[in-house]
Amino acid sequence: MVNQEVHTTSTSNQDIFSKTLEQLAATDTNIVVVTSDSRGSGKLVSFGQKFPEQHIEVGIAEQNLVGVAAGLASCGKKTFAVSPACFLTARSFEQIKNDVAYSNNPVTLVGISAGVSYGALGSTHHSLHDFAALRAVNNISIVVPADNFETAAAVAYAANCNAPLYLRFGKKAMPHLQETGTAKFEFGKGRVITEGTDIAIIACGETVAPAVDAAKKLATQNIHATVISMHTIKPLDTNLLATVAKTCKAVITIEEHSVYGGLGEACASYLLQHGIHVAFKIMGIPDEYTVTGSQTEILNHYGISESGIVDAAVRLIQQKEN
Repeated sequence: MVNQEVHTTSTSNQDIFSKTLEQLAATDTNIVVVTSDSRGSGKLVSFGQKFPEQHIEVGIAEQNLVGVAAGLASCGKKTFAVSPACFLTARSFEQIKNDVAYSNNPVTLVGISAGVSYGALGSTHHSLHDFAALRAVNNISIVVPADNFETAAAVAYAANCNAPLYLRFGKKAMPHLQETGTAKFEFGKGRVITEGTDIAIIACGETVAPAVDAAKKLATQNIHATVISMHTIKPLDTNLLATVAKTCKAVITIEEHSVYGGLGEACASYLLQHGIHVAFKIMGIPDEYTVTGSQTEILNHYGISESGIVDAAVRLIQQKEN
């Protein structure tokens, strides 16, 4: 049964990222932020003013951003490299591979304005490739918080994990996801928001909120959904994935990313290779030149919305039963 509530807040995950980082930096001078003309968009103006000795601005030079961050990390600094996700994970891909991951420099790469949240600027400014690209690189983890609680916990984890990590944030204010019992964030473990046995909806980042709304709507049709915030895409919580795939009639994955190479394909690959057969659907951005619009308009267009998820869930269950 769906018995959780979604409480609206007015705070974006990017805002929580910067506030949490300020709190940590106040007592840890080894925390250093490197930006590429991204202080404003990364909500880091206040950080730079409060901690000028712990902030380095490299200008619009994302490859330099990652290289400088890696050098600082190699000297013992807890480095956060902050830049729009579309540029950070494409223009700087070689530096991420060689200077951070393969050299084992513990940089936290922070992709801001991620997915389609940058604005109505077209496909050049969307980051629909970042999960796929970084999943293919050894020795870097991928964490995509869904709400303010997960964001604060993920930033605190990143500051002390001493390993390469990619954090991804969008721009809009996010609701608080309220699960049964005490809220808990654990790296590498999915967070169960609602529980049901008809369908499992596995989402990440800003797609978790509409998944929860869809679960509430499905409950009125006597369809009870498990909703999981799979905030850690790499390493994937395969134990939880296997459990819900075996107990639910169907599985849907949802991501603000291409349908290729991301959360959905990671889940599908694991299930197929381990002989777990279940009705399955990947919801994401299809392989086409993305329509132009706001984040909400684009997601609605591709069905990544309460109504779109409800329709997909009903069709998948009907397909399973027929």
